[in-house]
Order: sequence, then structure tokens, then C-alpha cells
Amino acid sequence: MMKRSAGVFLNISSLPSLYGIGDFGQGGRDLVDLLSDMGMGWWQILPLCPVGGGNSPYSSDSAFAINPLYVDPDDLVERGLVTREEADQAVYPGEDYSVDYPFAQMAKEALLRKAYGRAVVMDYKEKVEEYLLANAAWLPGYMAYRAAKTANDGAPCYEWSKQGDPAEARFHAFCQYILDAQWQSLKAYANQKGISILGDIPIYVSHDSADFYSHQELFLTGPDGRLLKVAGVPPDYFSADGQLWGNPLYDWDKMAADGYRWWLDRIGRSLTLYDAVRIDHFRGFYQYWAVPAGAETAKEGAWEDGPGMALFQAVEKEFDHPNIIAEDLGSLDEGVIAFLKETGYLGMKVLQFGFNSPDSDYIPYKYTAQHVAYTGTHDNDTMLGWLWTVPMEEKRRLLDYCRFEGDDWGEGGPNSRVIHAIIAALWATAAAITILPVQDLCGFGGDTRMNTPGLAEGNWRFRLTREALSQVDRDFFRQLGQIYGRTSSL
Repeated sequence: MMKRSAGVFLNISSLPSLYGIGDFGQGGRDLVDLLSDMGMGWWQILPLCPVGGGNSPYSSDSAFAINPLYVDPDDLVERGLVTREEADQAVYPGEDYSVDYPFAQMAKEALLRKAYGRAVVMDYKEKVEEYLLANAAWLPGYMAYRAAKTANDGAPCYEWSKQGDPAEARFHAFCQYILDAQWQSLKAYANQKGISILGDIPIYVSHDSADFYSHQELFLTGPDGRLLKVAGVPPDYFSADGQLWGNPLYDWDKMAADGYRWWLDRIGRSLTLYDAVRIDHFRGFYQYWAVPAGAETAKEGAWEDGPGMALFQAVEKEFDHPNIIAEDLGSLDEGVIAFLKETGYLGMKVLQFGFNSPDSDYIPYKYTAQHVAYTGTHDNDTMLGWLWTVPMEEKRRLLDYCRFEGDDWGEGGPNSRVIHAIIAALWATAAAITILPVQDLCGFGGDTRMNTPGLAEGNWRFRLTREALSQVDRDFFRQLGQIYGRTSSL
């Protein structure tokens, strides 16, 4: 049971850091201290997995691994695996409010390879072997995939002709051991401060991934291994053509045959990384949008039946009351609604969706204790950006709902009257948990938006500076939590 509480949504990549991207170092601890001081109980992040095309964490080469870009160089120095001078070479010389993925990739990999070279002669061999045994369900496959990826010059796994070097495979096992240790240290710090971590599981995996490479039999493919259908969603709020994701679709009959073991391993892994987990596109377990391979748009797809409650009966049998949140946004039919109710998991509400009509299902007075409520998600504009771009009629509904008076509705910043009024309206709802993107915590505009669905490039780059973190109105949020009873977590 999740108690009435509140939190902030800020991905690891967006944390303040010297190294071109947020990481598992001091920036995360500073955020935890801020959340604790404000009386909040949750820190929500995006999937920890390696990023793929367009730097998206929803397009990864592994559903189980941790992103090497998040390694904390200062911890490597403390472990004696790299020198201070070597870590200083990874310090980013550019702006501190945007992620530089190419620089971070180059600098972090160089550090990890130096660290691995020294770990071979230090006391890490036994530790890594123990980690490998504890993660035998996924790590050997990931190691083999990454080593073969290198041997095949970065070609996708369905075009490979060579096996990987065992030494290269062991390097990736070492990286995952270090990353997991650093993350668990940060998570333990958060938990000690009363902050719970809310993580994320993308429903699908990438075609070019360790998951597909190691378990091709669990996906819908033809005799030659080619994909028959791919994932997507029909036309919706975000796109008139729908979204053609292109991910492989699961063969749910094959997965049912072994009791959904792969999914149980995946959820089990997530429950060791997070205190609670949001499963993205949850409706896909009831019915999923299947698009013929080679189709130009997602409009050519059709709904097909997923595993439904059979999967989650297996989940509930395997895990004792797992803290799962269902991403159930969008247009839902009666069957999906009944399925969500039967799972008993919390659903989601987004305030920005609540004012396009007077009777919207997302208007805040309709939220219940079965919901986690947001001003917006990583796919939405910031609250201030929304105010500047939404039609006046919709904006007027929101301002009236929040009882906001005055003509300064467009003013942002950490003390923005309008953003504070909107947040107060969200905190006052019956929702079990309220989550605020850090951009709204700071009153930032649309130029800090995290992701625009359908836009292939330029996303996932927002970073928070230490200066912005220091300017947050702590007193306002501390008082708001006390007024509306949102000062505890699990």
C-alpha cells in the first residue's frame, strides 16, 4: 500500500555533474537532500538501461543492464581504479545545462577501460564473478551481445557473422558490477533520507538488443528470423499518424509456456533497482497495436490480444505485493479499464490533459487514491511551456480551476505565482502520489522540455544546474506537503 505522498521527476542524465551528463555521484545526493528537506517522499527517474537511437532510454540494447554513461568518475578515483588526473580529463568543458552524449560516451568509456585494466590485478575478480552468478538470468547474454557487437563493427545483431572476444565480454560484466554498486549506494542514501525511488520499465525491447539476441524464440518472427509485425500505437493526442515504434512483438504463447519466466526476471531485476516501478504502455498487456513489418505508418496496424491477467497472476505469485504503477494514459475502452481494475495497480493522471473539455477524465477533481498524478510527464511540455502554447479557452479553464487571478500567467521561475497555484491544485487532489517534473519545480519554460514524441533528434538533453537546484522554493513545498498531508512515502 502506497501512502499519500509527493515527489519529483528528474532523470539521472539531468542531474548536475562535471562530466557532461548526470551520473550516480554527488548531484543525486544533493537532490535527495533537497527532497528530504521539502518533506517529499519520491524521486522518479526514467529507465536506467543504456540509451539507444536518439539517446532514448526507451530504445535500449538491454532491458536489464545499467547505462555506462551514468558511472561516477569520483567513485572510481576513491576505489583506486583511476587517478584524479584521469578523471579530470573527463570533465566537460562546455555548457552545464545540456547533455553532450558523444563527449560523455567517449570520456566515460575511456575511464571504464582504464578502471578495468587495473581491476584485473586488484581484488575485483571474485566480486565480479559473484555478481555474474547473482545475475545469471541476463548478464551472460548481455556480455555475449556487447562483445559480439564490437566484433561485428557495431552492426545490428540480426546481421552478425562473428562471435565476441571473451575478454571484451568480461569488461562489460565488470562495468555492470561497478554501475550496480554505485547505483545501490545512491539508492541506499535516498532510502535512509526517507526518499523512495520510482523507476520505469518500457514494455518493449529493441530489435537490436541483448534481449532479442538471447531470446529470439520469445518474439514474433518468421522462420528466417525476420520480424513479422512490430509495435506502435494508433493515432492519438501526440501524433495524427500514430507512433511506429518498430520494436519486436512478444510471442505471448511461448512466454506463457514457461510461466512468463523472462518477464518475472525482468520485473524482479527492476524491484532490486527501484522501490516501485512504473510499467510504460500498460494497456499493451491487455491489447497491443501490431503493425505489419515494413508499414510506412502505425495507422496500418490493428489491436491484438495480450496476456492479460495471466501474466500478472504470475507476477503476484512470484513477488509479495510488488509496488507497480500502470501507465494507463490515453483513450481506454471498457475492457482495458476492467483489466486495470483487476490488477489493483495504481494508474496515472496528467493535469495538462484535464482542460481540453469541461468533462475531461483528467480534470483534477476526478483523481482518486488509485492514481499517481502529474502536471506532465517526460513526453509533455513543461507547465509554463504548456501555458504559452495551449489555446486560450483551455488555458482559461485551468486558470479558473486554480482560482488564479491576474495577468501574470506567463511568468515563470522558482517563485512563479501561476505555477505554484497549479501545483497546489494538484497537491489538493485525492491522488495517492503527486509527482512534479523538476522543470515545473523550477518554473522553467518549454525550452527545457525532455522529449517531444515523434521527434527523432534533440530529445533527452535537459540538465539541471546546481544554481537552479539551489533556487527552489523549499518553504513553499514544505508547507504545501504539510497542508495536504503529503509528507511520507511507502
